[in-house]
Amino acid sequence: MSRVLRLAVAAYLARFKGQSRIHTESDLRAYLVWCELRGLDPLAAGRPHVELYVRWLQEVRRHQPSTVSRRLSVVAGFYRTCVIDGVLEQSPAEYVRRPHVPAQSPTLGLSHLQFEAMLTAARQSTNRFDFALVTMLGLLGLRIFEATASDIRDLDEQHGHRFLRVHGKGDKIALVPLPPAVGRAIDDRTTGPILLTSRGTRMDRYCAIRRLRHLAEQAGVRLPRMHPHMLRHTFVTTMLDAGVDLRDVQIAARHADPRTTMRYNRARNNLDRHGLRHLTGLPILPRSGRSYSDSQLHRSKDPGQMHQVVRSHLRDAIAPVGYDS
Repeated sequence: MSRVLRLAVAAYLARFKGQSRIHTESDLRAYLVWCELRGLDPLAAGRPHVELYVRWLQEVRRHQPSTVSRRLSVVAGFYRTCVIDGVLEQSPAEYVRRPHVPAQSPTLGLSHLQFEAMLTAARQSTNRFDFALVTMLGLLGLRIFEATASDIRDLDEQHGHRFLRVHGKGDKIALVPLPPAVGRAIDDRTTGPILLTSRGTRMDRYCAIRRLRHLAEQAGVRLPRMHPHMLRHTFVTTMLDAGVDLRDVQIAARHADPRTTMRYNRARNNLDRHGLRHLTGLPILPRSGRSYSDSQLHRSKDPGQMHQVVRSHLRDAIAPVGYDS
């Protein structure tokens, strides 16, 4: 790598910090390695080369459209910075066609009954940090790096409410209310990480994935690929299915753009919930396509009643540890 290229990379990555910097560096490195393997200087690349890189991601690596779009955005941002700094006259990625990203998230969340089974398996696990892990991801909606980076010192109380100080994307600090179900799993410690491994070290994302897959097997939850984001996905879809306002869900999930929250709403194209039913007086049916077998939910036409049913199922799963509504 030439001195000019190293300086250009450093100048671009200096715009980021924290986890954003780590992920951006990873995506940019993928492009630089692709160029190196083909004997191509990234600063001498043209639009056709960037187009070929995109096709390689799609057809050889078979990445999801969202991943391809993200990596292309990083490449475009790198070249844009090079133009700003006078390294290049024009960005070769400026007119590259971006892949279409589906409006609906491809991530499969857990159904309400599957999530209840995961909570039960975690509560009964001999590893007490399993329950803290599942509740932090599924009940607090934390991202996996937020959960594993949380320490006991991040717990606090204000006006009678216990909360967890979360260090999120872009180094933003968020105060997340702490349900007793989570608090009771960590109350007997005063220092150190909230999530620990069996060896007493801080849990990382890879350990968390292994623990979640083990719990899914114990709970009889059959999924092709269990990973932490499924629980955050479940956190969002559970609130949407319970009739919580989209703006409130966006705030709880800490999404900067409401369109991100809408990608989780798998029932927005359901004709049973179409807005014309409000206009014409047709009965508004509950959202279908879920794994609920409880006939009470399917008979319910009131979103508030649906909300109570969902809450009651989750409350039953964690009641033995003192969950309060």
